Amino acid sequence: MDAAIELTELTKTYGARRGLAGLTLRVRPGEVFGFLGPNGAGKSTTIRLLLDLIRPTSGSVRVLGLDPGRDAVRLHRRVGYLAGDFVVDGRQRVGECLDFLGRLRGGVAPATVVSLAERLDLDLTARIKSLSKGNRQKVGLVQAFMHRPELLILDEPTSGLDPLVQQTFLELVAEAARDGATVFMSSHIMSEVEAVADRVAIIREGRLVALDTVADLRARSFLRVELTFAEPVPAAEFTGLPHVTEATADGTTVTCRVDGPPDALVKAAARHTVTGLRADSQDLEELFHTYYGGDAR
Repeated sequence: MDAAIELTELTKTYGARRGLAGLTLRVRPGEVFGFLGPNGAGKSTTIRLLLDLIRPTSGSVRVLGLDPGRDAVRLHRRVGYLAGDFVVDGRQRVGECLDFLGRLRGGVAPATVVSLAERLDLDLTARIKSLSKGNRQKVGLVQAFMHRPELLILDEPTSGLDPLVQQTFLELVAEAARDGATVFMSSHIMSEVEAVADRVAIIREGRLVALDTVADLRARSFLRVELTFAEPVPAAEFTGLPHVTEATADGTTVTCRVDGPPDALVKAAARHTVTGLRADSQDLEELFHTYYGGDAR
């Protein structure tokens, strides 16, 4: 199998409204793939097409080597799916619900369910209708992971979770990847996939605007350097230096944007008495907003 997921010119329209526009994407077997974009960008539409919950207007979809439209039953046995709006019968207790879903999948070891519930701090005896949004999301996570699927498709998986449980979720993703599973995870929060993703795609208005490894995306980010001097220094001394793309002065402080090695900036600053220096890298959240905000090419 060359690709766990392969989309070719995938398009989905809803009347005059466009969901996806010619999306081409390949996810390698065994990788953790972050699929990022703000709400309404087309992330959930893509996931529903992967699972044949909706049909494409044009283009093709292959998942685990299968056509979701023709092989949905075979495919779903091999996939763990968490919907962005996970809903189950609220009258059931959590354990009863998970037992029922496990039997639908051909049986899941009870010890696996208990272990996952303990790690996520989920009460298996509680009735689902009594649970908060975060705890209902935990039920969704357990049912997605419990049968050790080949492919995990997770739509906004940390919605409603507190930070400690979010960290446990990321550990579960990393463990699944080490066991050979492929993980396709949609989110509008760059930082939540940064720790585990091998590659990241950014989607905007139904179109792919960036696709790269996390490391390479980070390499595209810039350095913001704030220099404080004993006396005022004109910003013009730093404008035009190699890799310095912006320089502004405010009293004794000069702030520069550096898109590359800061060597020239440091040497220029050393001609004066430097009383303070602060350097901050653009984080991936900022980079994500750069792509979405109109600066992407």
